[in-house]
Formats: sequence, C-alpha cells, structure tokens
Amino acid sequence: MQFSNHSGRAQRGGIVYLAVDAIAPSAVQPRQNFPPAQLEELSRSIAEYGVLSPLTVRPRPDGYELVAGERRLRAARMAGLSEVPCIVLELDLEEASFIALVENLQRNDLDFLEESRGIAQLIRLFGLSQEECARRLGKSQSAVANKLRLLRLPEDVLNAMRNAGLTERHGRALLRLETPDEQRAALAYILSRDLNVAATDAYIDRLLEAKAAPESERQKTFILKDVRVFLNTIAHSLDLMKQGGIDAGMQRQETDDALILTINIPKARRREPDAQRGEPVPVG
Repeated sequence: MQFSNHSGRAQRGGIVYLAVDAIAPSAVQPRQNFPPAQLEELSRSIAEYGVLSPLTVRPRPDGYELVAGERRLRAARMAGLSEVPCIVLELDLEEASFIALVENLQRNDLDFLEESRGIAQLIRLFGLSQEECARRLGKSQSAVANKLRLLRLPEDVLNAMRNAGLTERHGRALLRLETPDEQRAALAYILSRDLNVAATDAYIDRLLEAKAAPESERQKTFILKDVRVFLNTIAHSLDLMKQGGIDAGMQRQETDDALILTINIPKARRREPDAQRGEPVPVG
C-alpha cells in the first residue's frame, strides 16, 4: 500500500488536510455507540490542540471514505473544524473494510457488543475461520469463540446489557439459561439488584438448581403417595380383621429417617358372647 498524493489544503510527511464534509463514514464501522459525554470531551481537546492523530481515508469518485478515525471525525465537527489531517491510502473496498474492522477491533474502548458484532462481521465478510480471525486480531481462539457466543442472546437482552454497562461475563452467565424468556427474566433481576459478575453467577446457579428441583420433588411426591396408599391398605385390612373378631392393632412411630409400624395380631380370635351357652350378653 502507498500513500496517495491526492490534493488537499497542505501536505506534510504524507499527511493531507481534507475538508470534513468531503469525508463519508465507513460502511463497516463496528462502533455503534458514541457516548455524547465522551465526544464532547474529545471535541474540547481537539478545539484546543487539534487532531493529533491523523484519520485514515481512501479516495472515491465523490470525495473520500473514512477507513479509521470516526470518533475523531465526529469530535472535529463538534469542535467546528473545517479540515482534518488525513492519511490517504489507495485501497479497494475489501481492503478498506478489512482495515477498518481490524483497526477498530484492536482498540480497547469498544464495548463487548460492538466487539462481538465486529468479529462476526469480519468472519462473514472475509470468509475467515475463527482461528484465522483470532490470529489476525492477536486474540486466542477461545476468546473469539466466547465473544461470538454472546450473539446467541436475544437482541433486546444484548442492548439492555450494553445500556446498563454490563460486561461480557454477565452475558456468558445468562447463556447458561436455556430460553430467551428465562434470560430476560434473569436480566431484569440482575439489573434491579445491580449484581456484579460474581453475584450474577451465584444467582444463575440458584436458578438452575431450582429448575432441577421440581423433578426430584415430583419423585418424592409420587413415593409419598405410594406410602399413603400402603398405609391406608393396612388400616383397612386391620378394620376388616376387627370386624371378623380379631382384635388386631397397629402402632406408628415416625423418625427423621423412617416410618416404623408395629402390627399386633392376636393368635386367638376374639370370641363373641354366646347366649345359648349361658354367657352374659352385654346390654347396651
């Protein structure tokens, strides 16, 4: 790649000053969030000291297209500058797009969502594998994979996380939940309690434990119902024995670990009074 000699107000060491209105934004800018307070701070600095780091642009028939430096360009406009220092590179659209994405993704001030979307865009536009993408960005493959996984969260969840200033690790915790509705409900709780990452992980652990509990509770209820049926059957059998003249009984003792039943069945059947044998008959 070579620096262009496209005309501007002045050139110095490969830098040309171009009118801010002649520079169109990049079509593949991964940064979507430009906090007004930060732009205002940068614009005050530019108003006092100028743009210290030149923008990178490429020529096109109707002017120039920005390759890198959108925050500086926006802040320069806010500061009232009519021209900004630029480095003009002769790049085709693919080269410009690649440089724009990589330059922005290598910055530390992208939020987690901008970074994740930018990586996905880089892979999609240029047919890169995760491994190749990681190599070009100077990241580990696992880091790239984790950032791409975040995009499985619903769009409204991602945007709410970013607006609330949550982190990538909050998002990874939410990914442990299965459905979008569960993720939305959990996020609402996290935001209402202002949970940090550690507290969020602990909260998700409790949700997953509670979700697993109903199955064991159903199992416990089923067993308990069977025990009751068994007890009712014994009680009914003892009643039948009593009606037949056998004075059977049952004692019940319950401990923390077991239910202890003692059934007493006399060997001799209880004999009813017989008036024909001269036995007294109780008078009601």
